[in-house]
Amino acid sequence: MNIEGKRSGEGFCAHKAILVHALSRALAERVMLMDFTIGRKGFLTYLKSLGGSNVVKVVPSSNGNASGVRVADKRLKVVCGANTSYLDDMAWVGDKTPMTLCEVRVSPTNAVKPNLGALELSEALSRVLPFTTKEDSKPILQCVLFRVKDGKLTMVSADGFRLSLVKLDFDGDEGEVLISRDDLWGVVSALRRAYRVRVSFEKSGESLDGMSLVLDTEAIRYKWRGADGNFPEYEKLIPADFTTFVSFDTNEAIKAVSSLKVLSDSKNYPIDLTIGNGKLTMSSPDEKGQTEIPADTQGEGRIRLDGSFLADALRACGGMVELKLVNSQSPMLFTSPDYELVVMPMFAGESQKPKGETQTAEPVEATAEVKPAETVAEEAEKAQAVAEAEAITKAEKPKHKAKRKAREPVAVA
Repeated sequence: MNIEGKRSGEGFCAHKAILVHALSRALAERVMLMDFTIGRKGFLTYLKSLGGSNVVKVVPSSNGNASGVRVADKRLKVVCGANTSYLDDMAWVGDKTPMTLCEVRVSPTNAVKPNLGALELSEALSRVLPFTTKEDSKPILQCVLFRVKDGKLTMVSADGFRLSLVKLDFDGDEGEVLISRDDLWGVVSALRRAYRVRVSFEKSGESLDGMSLVLDTEAIRYKWRGADGNFPEYEKLIPADFTTFVSFDTNEAIKAVSSLKVLSDSKNYPIDLTIGNGKLTMSSPDEKGQTEIPADTQGEGRIRLDGSFLADALRACGGMVELKLVNSQSPMLFTSPDYELVVMPMFAGESQKPKGETQTAEPVEATAEVKPAETVAEEAEKAQAVAEAEAITKAEKPKHKAKRKAREPVAVA
C-alpha cells in the first residue's frame, strides 16, 4: 500500500481517511507495518471506530508504561487524538486468516503517472475473466494473457469453446505475462474506486525468463508473478472470410434469450439464429418460441449455439454488437468497440447436447472437452432466468412472476 504521509522516527503519521481508504481496497488479509503483521480487517475496523482526530500516528512501542500498566508485550503503538492503543504482533490474525500479505509504505508524495484509465481497465477485465475455464486440468486456460505490443495492451482469455479479446491504447514497455484469474477477480471492483492506474511488467527474479505484472494506483500497488506455460496462438483462432453480418441491440437480444430459456424443457437450451431481411430471428429448435429483433443485416445465414453462450456474449459486448458468420459450422465472431469474442456453434443437425464432433472446431484446443451445453447449463438455473427476464423488462411485479414461473416444470433445474 502506498500511503502519503510523514515519517516519524521508525513509524509514520498519515491522514486517517487515506489509511482507511487504502486498507479497504487491499486484497491481502494480513498487513505488514514495519516489522509487525496484523489482520487487515481488524485494523480497518479499529481505525474506523476512532474519533477525535483526522491524523493517525503508528510507531513501534518499546517496553513502557501506559496509564500505570506495563505493556512489555505490546508491540505497535497507534495514536489518534486522545486514543492510544498497543497492538500485539499478529493481532486480528487467526488460524484461518489467509496467508496473503501487503506492506504499508509511506512517502511525502505519492505520484502515479497513469497509462490507463481505472474504469477502463476494470471494465476490460470484467469482459475477459468470465471466459476462463473452470477445469483444473487446464491451468493455462485459467489465466488471462496480458500482452503489450505496438502501443496496445491486449488481454485474452479462453475456455476451449470461447475466446475473448480486449485491446486498449497503452503507453508503456512491451512484454507479456499470464496471470491467474483467481488473482484478478478482486482487483476488478478495487479499480472502480481508483483515480490513477499504471500497468507495467517487471522481472520476477525467481527465474531468468520470469515476469510479473505490476499495477500501481494512488493507494495500492498490486504485483502478481506470471504463471508458467504458453498461451495458445489466439490470432490464428479468430475467423475470417465472413459471408453474413448482423448488427443489433444487445438489450433486446438478452430479453429474447431469457424468454427462450424459460421455455426450454432441459438445462441445455440451444438457440437458432436466422439472419436476413433486416431482422435477427431467435428461435428454439423445438419450435416452442421465437422472437424477431430489428437489425442491420448483410447477407443471409442461420446458425445454432448454446443459449448460455449467447447470453454471456451479449452481456460482455453490451450496447450495439455486430455478429459475423462464415457458415453454420464455423466459429462465429461477436465484435464491439475494442472487443472481440469467438464462440463455437452447435451443429443444426444435432440434438440439444453438442457431440464430441464439435471438438474438431474448438477455438482453442482440438483435444477432448466436456460438452459445452452441459458445462455451462449446470451453472445457470432456470429459475434465475425468470428473474433476469423480469429485471430487464422492468415488470411491475417481478417477484410474483418469478414465483409463478418457478412452479412450471420447465423452470425447475
